[in-house]
Amino acid sequence: MRQNWHMKLWLTICLVTLIGSQTLTQDWPQFLGPGRDGRYEGLPINFNWPTGSPTEIWRKPVGEGFAGPIVIGNILILFHRIEDQEVVEALDATSGHQIWSHGYSTTYRDDFGFDEGPRSVPVVSNGKVFTFGAQGKLQALNVETGETLWEVDTKTRFGFRKGFFGSAGSPLVEGQNVIVNIGSQNAGIVAFDKDSGSPIWTSTTDEASYSSPVAATFGGKRHAVVLTRNGLIGLDPLTGEVRFERRWRSRLRASVNAATPLVIEDVVFASATYGTGAVALRVRGTDLEELWSSDEVMSNHYATSVYRDGYLYGFHGRQEYNPSFRSVHLLTGEVQWNVDAFRAGTVTLAGDRLIIVLETGELLVAEASPKAFTPLARVKILPPVIRAYPALANGLLYVRNENTLVCFDLR
Repeated sequence: MRQNWHMKLWLTICLVTLIGSQTLTQDWPQFLGPGRDGRYEGLPINFNWPTGSPTEIWRKPVGEGFAGPIVIGNILILFHRIEDQEVVEALDATSGHQIWSHGYSTTYRDDFGFDEGPRSVPVVSNGKVFTFGAQGKLQALNVETGETLWEVDTKTRFGFRKGFFGSAGSPLVEGQNVIVNIGSQNAGIVAFDKDSGSPIWTSTTDEASYSSPVAATFGGKRHAVVLTRNGLIGLDPLTGEVRFERRWRSRLRASVNAATPLVIEDVVFASATYGTGAVALRVRGTDLEELWSSDEVMSNHYATSVYRDGYLYGFHGRQEYNPSFRSVHLLTGEVQWNVDAFRAGTVTLAGDRLIIVLETGELLVAEASPKAFTPLARVKILPPVIRAYPALANGLLYVRNENTLVCFDLR
């Protein structure tokens, strides 16, 4: 009995310690963070920098790619291209020192000359890291050792067109399934078993977009919500059955869907440029009720907006045309405020603050308020161009440009 009592006490202490640690720390295990919505809820952030700039902890030269880093525990995962290899690299998140590296050959060429590295941000789940390369190679690695667990050449297996910028959407891990927007005429969206890599189901004939799927619950049922090349689709993540869909794409062939859908309770917000615009849809079973739609409200080119207390914050307009930054009421589409000629970038929400990283290499901090755009800090942190999404984990901000990854202390 006494031995059992000691065992129960030990388990209780471990449980309390675990719960306490979870309230103080937060990983960034996938694109756009834990909820795939650009929201950070970890250690408190300090934006009062005595030197006028956040403290730099470490920096490291990196290869090509628009795929931002992710962080799980004390491991940072970076997916980039070094010469003729796509490389998955694990670094110590607090020092930048390499833990392991795994690479494979690639012949990907960017037809527009932007960048020939991977675009898709990795995702970590249950000790496995999943990556999706620019040529469609899907693989699972052991997150602690880098050992290859399985790999699938999706282009060879399913056949799909290259598109403008190769494969770019991040995989979604939902339960036992790794869901990927492949874009084949025979397999638009595919679910793979996360332990074996075997295909579980295929669904739709839609071409792939550059947007990443998200998971959501509507009416007590789990959904995978995907903005494909053609539009918005809600799927049963277990079977691939289509539950709802809405065409949402430009009439122009030379266009993309790139921003990830946002789900706020029973409302889905989807946005694109090239004359497409934004739409807010309420999910009612298999039906979609349009709350509003417009190309004049919040047309996201590649950067996903963030949401707080009824309002969206994000970029409006195409990246190359110097977009504005604005606040919009989610349910009505009413623009609250607008800052013209803001430059393109990404936005992350940390509590009641917006953390904005511009392509120019500037870091901005502003209030997440619908009353006005109130900047609190602005500093140059890297040379341009920054297009990859940053990661914010345990109070540390990780940002990469074309050749350098830097860790800043925001605690």
